[in-house]
Amino acid sequence: MSKKKKITTSTGVEVRHKPLGLRIWNNRGYYLMFLPVFVFILIMYYWPMLGIRYAFYDYKPVGAPTFVGLKHFYSMFKTDAFWSAFRNTLELSIMKLLITTFTAVIVSIFLNEMGNLFAKKTLQTIIYLPHFMSWAVVASIFSLFLSPSSTGLVNGLLRDWGILAPDAKGIYFLASTAWWRPIFYIINIWKETGWGTIIFLATLAGINPELYEAADIDGATRMQKMRFVTLPALSNTIITVLILNLAKVMNMFESVFVLYNNAVYSVSDVISTYIYRQTFAIALPNYGYSTAVGLFKSLVGCVLVLICNWASKKTRGRGIV
Repeated sequence: MSKKKKITTSTGVEVRHKPLGLRIWNNRGYYLMFLPVFVFILIMYYWPMLGIRYAFYDYKPVGAPTFVGLKHFYSMFKTDAFWSAFRNTLELSIMKLLITTFTAVIVSIFLNEMGNLFAKKTLQTIIYLPHFMSWAVVASIFSLFLSPSSTGLVNGLLRDWGILAPDAKGIYFLASTAWWRPIFYIINIWKETGWGTIIFLATLAGINPELYEAADIDGATRMQKMRFVTLPALSNTIITVLILNLAKVMNMFESVFVLYNNAVYSVSDVISTYIYRQTFAIALPNYGYSTAVGLFKSLVGCVLVLICNWASKKTRGRGIV
């Protein structure tokens, strides 16, 4: 007969801990329900990780894989296109994170200040809707708006306002290295700001009304209440959102893939799109090289998660993993 291990609860009471096998048997229904999910996770998430070994092989569509050691990593670090994609990934992701977070804070504050409940709910619904549109649809919409042809809305307005001559060639915003990044940030603001306001509005709803009443007694104006009551209350949430999203900066793909083209690779190509091109856009791809790039990206992402976890413990008192 197995002995039951004694444990002490937070109230100081000693209870006997049942053996693991008995606990599994007693909760067998829950484990059976979890089994399909567990098998799905193993097959879809962990089984493909065995392919990491090909980062150390020459693996092409024809011929058997041959072991090459760290050759692909040496080649990767010597390739200018890789470093350009790496820099673009960090710059685009971090700038997008800062801009969308700042915009979401401003929008949530103004939504919170709206007194008309119907107008507030209507506006919230309108700014939430773009988040549910796929990036392919968003890219199609903005490609039409920004088209350099006569049907392009933006170029048409520039001609009507006299900024462009009536017979002048339109600006191809999505094929210009000077315009692509600003347009990319604007599109991300339009699509993601509404969704980002949800967590900030929830924080604002939890602010103690007595703080605003005390500010009224002191004669504070609305702007002063926003500055000295609302923003300090949001500060911890802003820091938390920045920390949690910083861990995902290496995962940018779809938003860039549907908007970029070969004319703007120098300012738009990111690690994920670089891997995609190395795998699918050349006649005889070396899957070993693209696997090595993907492994490097995962390692950088892991380091960022650990850094964010440490920063989260320092600011929130608990980690994210």
